[in-house]
Amino acid sequence: MAVTESEPGVAPAMREAELAPLAHEGILRRQSARESAARTYARALPIVPVRARGLTIEGADGSRYLDCLSGAGTLALGHNHPVVLEAIRKVLDSGAPLHVLDLATPVKDTFTTELFRTLPPGFADHARVQFCGPAGTDAVEAALKLVRAATGRTGVVAFSGAYHGMTAGALEASGGASDVRVARLPYPQDYRCPFGVGGERGAELAARWTESLLDDPKSGVPGPAGMILEPVQGEGGVIPARDDWMRRMRDITSARSIPLIADEIQTGVGRTGAFWAVEHSGITPDVMVLSKAIGGSLPLAVVVYRDDLDVWEPGAHAGTFRGNQLAMAAGAATLAYVRENRLAERAALLGARMLAQLRGLAADFPCIGDVSGRGLMIGVELVDPEQPPEPVAEVDAQAGSAVGGPRPAAPDLAVAVQRECLRRGLIVELGGRHSSVVRLLPPLTITDEQANAVLDRLSDAVASVAAAPTALRERGIEHGGHAGYGGSAGRAERAEWAGQAAAR
Repeated sequence: MAVTESEPGVAPAMREAELAPLAHEGILRRQSARESAARTYARALPIVPVRARGLTIEGADGSRYLDCLSGAGTLALGHNHPVVLEAIRKVLDSGAPLHVLDLATPVKDTFTTELFRTLPPGFADHARVQFCGPAGTDAVEAALKLVRAATGRTGVVAFSGAYHGMTAGALEASGGASDVRVARLPYPQDYRCPFGVGGERGAELAARWTESLLDDPKSGVPGPAGMILEPVQGEGGVIPARDDWMRRMRDITSARSIPLIADEIQTGVGRTGAFWAVEHSGITPDVMVLSKAIGGSLPLAVVVYRDDLDVWEPGAHAGTFRGNQLAMAAGAATLAYVRENRLAERAALLGARMLAQLRGLAADFPCIGDVSGRGLMIGVELVDPEQPPEPVAEVDAQAGSAVGGPRPAAPDLAVAVQRECLRRGLIVELGGRHSSVVRLLPPLTITDEQANAVLDRLSDAVASVAAAPTALRERGIEHGGHAGYGGSAGRAERAEWAGQAAAR
C-alpha cells in the first residue's frame, strides 16, 4: 500500500489548526461536566487561556483578546509583567522556603517595608499588619474580628450595594446578604440616588441618615464595633464615593469611637488614580483591608490597622497560607513598580480621558444610562431606552439634582454587550445592583493605543446591541442564564463566537 507524504511543514500546521478548536471545546466541555455549578466567569467567557502578556490573552483555539477583567482587578501590571516574573524566579532560584507560616524572612521583610512606604501619610508610623489567608474575604473576616476584639462590641454597619467577599462574615456585610445581621446604610450615588436627588445634596442626606441611625437610642442599632466601606463600590456598579462624604464618614466614626474599615481590595495600588483610594479624600482610616493587586497576581491578603487596635492574643488569628513567599516577592515588585513609575497618576489621566469618551458615547446611545468610575475603574450602565425614566424627588434647582430620573436597568442588554465585546476580542466584566453595568478594569500599564482599541471595540459592541436589541434577546440572551453553555447548542455557539473573534 502506497503512502503519500504531506509537504514538509504544511500538514503539521494544518493539523494543529484543525485540532486547536477541538482541544478548546474539549476543555470547556470537561470543565462544564466536572466543576461546580457555582463557577461564574467561565459561563460568560467561554475561552481557554493558554498564553498571556500585558493586556493580551491568547486562547487555546488561537483567538486573541484584550483583557479588561484583569483577574477582577488583581493584575495591576497586566499578565506576566517582566518585573513580576523576575521577582518570582529570584525566589525560586535562591532556594528560599516557599511556605513559612508567619515566620520572618527577607522576602517578607522587603514586602512589608514596601507596603508601609506606600501607605497614606501618618498611617504607617502607627500601623500593624496582619497576614491573613490568601483571599480578600479572609482579610475582611480578620478585620471584623479585630474591631470586635478591640471595642468589645459585636455589631457592624455597612452600606447598601457593598461587596466584601463570599465567606460568612464578609457576606453579612455585603449588599446582597439574605440573612441580615449587619445594619445597612445608604451609599450616595448620583444616577440611582436612594433619595432621588444625587450630588452633594444626596450625599448630605445619606450622612444625616447615618448620624441619626447611630445616635437614635430607638434605631434598633446598638453601638457598632466598626463601619466598613468601599471608597469605590466595584461590584455594586463602579460608584465612587464623594470625597466630602468620605470625610463625613471619618468625622462621624471618629466622634463616636467607631473604627473605620476601608476595603481597598479592588481599589488599591493605583487603580483609582491614587495609590490608595482613601487618599482622594485625605482621610486616614483605622483599618485597611488589602488583597488582589498587592500579591502581584498571586494570592495574598493583609489587614493594616492602627497599633492601638492590636489587642489580639498570640494565635487569635491565623492561617496556614499566610506566608506565601512567591506572592510577597511578586507583590513587593508590583508595589515598587507602580510607585516608581507613577502609575497611579497615569491611571488618573487615562481614566479621565476614557470616561470622557464613554460619556460622549452615552450621548449617542440612549441604552447607556450612566458612565461612572475613577481612574481605571470604569462602569457603563445599560438601561432600557424604551421605558420611561423613574420619577425623582422635586428639589431646589440649586441643590444640583440631575435632570430626569434613571431608566430601568437592562441586564439583558449588558449581557448582550458583554457577548458582543467577546466576539470582537474584548473581555469585560458585569456588575452593579442588577448586573447591568459593563465594567472595565484594565491593567495600569495599558497604553494609549490599547485604550483606544478597547473603547473602539466596546463602542462597536454597544452599537451592535442598540441596533437590534430585540433580535439579540430572541437569540437566547438572558441575564445570568447562559444555560446553553453545557449543551451541544451552547458548544456550537461558543465555537461560532470563538471563530468570529479569531477572524478579527
